Amino acid sequence: MYIAIPAEITPRETRVAATPETVKKLIAAGHEVTVQQSAGVCAMISDADYVAAGATIAADASATSLHADMVLKVRAPLIEELPTLRQGAVVVAIFSPFTNPNLLSYRDENLTCLALELVPRISRAQSMDVLSSQANIAGYKSVLMAQAYYARFMPMLMTAAGTVQPAKVLVLGAGVAGLQAIATAKRLGARVEAFDVRAAAREQVESLGARFVEVASDEDAEDAGGYAKEMSADYQQRQSALVAERAIASDIVITTALIPGRPAPILIQSAVVEQMRMGSVIVDLAAEMGGNCALTEKDAVVVRHGVTIIGDSNIPAQMAADASHLYARNVLNFIQLLVHSEDATLKVDAADEIIAATMLCHEGDFLQPKFLTNSTKEDV
Repeated sequence: MYIAIPAEITPRETRVAATPETVKKLIAAGHEVTVQQSAGVCAMISDADYVAAGATIAADASATSLHADMVLKVRAPLIEELPTLRQGAVVVAIFSPFTNPNLLSYRDENLTCLALELVPRISRAQSMDVLSSQANIAGYKSVLMAQAYYARFMPMLMTAAGTVQPAKVLVLGAGVAGLQAIATAKRLGARVEAFDVRAAAREQVESLGARFVEVASDEDAEDAGGYAKEMSADYQQRQSALVAERAIASDIVITTALIPGRPAPILIQSAVVEQMRMGSVIVDLAAEMGGNCALTEKDAVVVRHGVTIIGDSNIPAQMAADASHLYARNVLNFIQLLVHSEDATLKVDAADEIIAATMLCHEGDFLQPKFLTNSTKEDV
């Protein structure tokens, strides 16, 4: 099978979908791999590294992908990339199906699109979970970004000139990103507390040495996929009061709350920001979906009422080397489901629950109509 790795052209995207390690394994499995020139430069991978792994280097996107059976990407193809893809090709990427305006174009190009962010949360798919691998990086980096803008120490320091109190960090959402943020902030010496609608998160939060804050409720806060779900109006009102209280008392707030297919819930209202301490920092990991803070601006750092609000929508791209390393391994594990082991030819088995869950469209047909029903016509 001919596999192509084009360079990413989505603005601010620095990751690459394959590394020399995964290319070498693909070639050992009997595939032919072509990588676009300089595709890995931002991830600290040279063309020579890919050549040493056995790949062919192509000068541009057309030469890379036009005859490929499978195209591996980080971000979904933009409209201007479609002419470089063979009609009927399989494209594996992060497609952002709820917000992607190009779904109809993929169908018209007869592409088979497999969205890696839709890999189900089952044991067999853990090694393919790009959301977890990239969220881990985002959680870690978010703390370092907060520290860069926070004008004080993170740990307690006892000096001859007096004692410096530790920073107070609040993490909203104790999923993969939130847990990594907690662990990183604790390693830096901060005093950390965390909130999550899922009571089951308490044990994980406390195991990392943080204090768990919660709203008492009998509601089931977790959906079948293991993600937090939208709660009742009464719960949200009590949650808002609790989050406001803890945010006002904090120096750094890291927000991670997302509901699949929905705008990010607003957890920090503008009135709360007004009451936060001068010099406080908010890092909003939900910026791509509108943000958990009412004053977040996507892909911008703003100061409102003396509080710095960081709205970077693609934090993993700031650590492109490790982010690409982990992403490429996820991709390699996933595409093994799409290959006949005997002769390395392509197979798309829609009966496989992992493939079925990720398949947006196949040979001109939509297989995930819920994405259309959850969006307006203009969104699509």
